[in-house]
Amino acid sequence: MRLAILVLDGVFDTGLTALLDIFATANELAGTEGPASRTFDVKLVGIKTRVRTHLGFSIAVEPLTSVRRPDWIVVPALNAKQPERIVETLARPDVREVISHLRKWHGKGIQIAAACVGTFLLAEAGILDNGEATTTWSLAPFFRQSYPAVKLNDSRMVVASHRVATAGAMMGHIDLAFWLVRQASPELATLVARFMLIDKRSSQGQYIIPDYLAHADPLVARFERWARDNLAVGFSLQEAARALSVGARTLQRRTEAVLGKSPLAFFQDLRVERAQHLVALGYDIETVSSEVGYADPATLRTLLRRRLGRGVRELRSDRG
Repeated sequence: MRLAILVLDGVFDTGLTALLDIFATANELAGTEGPASRTFDVKLVGIKTRVRTHLGFSIAVEPLTSVRRPDWIVVPALNAKQPERIVETLARPDVREVISHLRKWHGKGIQIAAACVGTFLLAEAGILDNGEATTTWSLAPFFRQSYPAVKLNDSRMVVASHRVATAGAMMGHIDLAFWLVRQASPELATLVARFMLIDKRSSQGQYIIPDYLAHADPLVARFERWARDNLAVGFSLQEAARALSVGARTLQRRTEAVLGKSPLAFFQDLRVERAQHLVALGYDIETVSSEVGYADPATLRTLLRRRLGRGVRELRSDRG
């Protein structure tokens, strides 16, 4: 598999090295280290012949025009963690040039992958329109507002759609690399994961901080505070809207636009977050259920397992 990793100034160091280390380990474990036969033929490419990473390391890269047609172009994240920094980064001349290339490459049938903030370059190029994608969960509200034509599912770790693969926040570079290795050989991917002590993760859901996302919008932030105060009581859209002095439809539309989910689904997120915390502290499941508005502990057990992929016993081990 020929991979061209597109490297720009300010690249997120850990993301880039995670990609390189996983592909190198896969080649080593496959016993195909020779250039002519290795499983993954990886090239670093860019607009310049040298780039500087976010931490200041200088890296030599090959010109885009000199690289043989790859099977995948992989875009690691640039180090921009806030919306205003994303806007500044996307306006850079070298980034605009790369976005133009991405659009052309995708039009020629080349497959493209990106992780974390790298997904914003793909969205800017328009190649995510009308398809599913994921991105770093902390920037999901900004992503939704910026690219409404993209079907964003920020709970997913890796999403493949229309010859494009996207991955989630920061360490999602690892998940993207393993996804690419699995495309070549599921058995090799399992072997690499065991050697590198890395688990397969299908969801970012357990890492999302609901109140962080809520603060992207004043009304949603107020709804988040109301929801936390009423976890033990239960959810009512009409009661929430009345308490916030807005119409129920307005609250529904705003939470869906900002969070990509209904007010009830967000209320459930807060229930799960609170229950997870209390279980980890050692509270019995009956007390926890009452605290988050469930009369039947079995219902809460099912919700935790479905949302987090772990049961009460596993969550208790989080106390370490």
